[in-house]
Amino acid sequence: MQKSMYSRYALWAAILFTVLIVSGCEQKSINEIKADPSRYANREVTVAGTVVRSFSVLGRGAYEIDDGTGKLWVVSETGVPREGAKIAVTGTIRDAYNLGSFIKLPEPVSSGLALIEKSHKAR
Repeated sequence: MQKSMYSRYALWAAILFTVLIVSGCEQKSINEIKADPSRYANREVTVAGTVVRSFSVLGRGAYEIDDGTGKLWVVSETGVPREGAKIAVTGTIRDAYNLGSFIKLPEPVSSGLALIEKSHKAR
């Protein structure tokens, strides 16, 4: 009987852990991020959409992603996907004014928010 009780607690703990992990990786729309940038500043988020512009120099670069609700610049140190690619990208939201230590950004990225890429994958 006690073994059954411990099994039940272990099952509930596993379910709770799974829910917390999945909710922490929740995908956000670009409109949500831009509507309340202070809420997402310096936090890891995932957005998905289509690459509409990209710039790359020596494996580093920036690309703009459009999810249908808005556009957001993504800064990458591991290369950029081609224009037209459908991707999901995870990274940290930062104020673009503070990106000078990463790379020299294209003029359109010189103000506003940007996502510092941690990883991206094709969708």
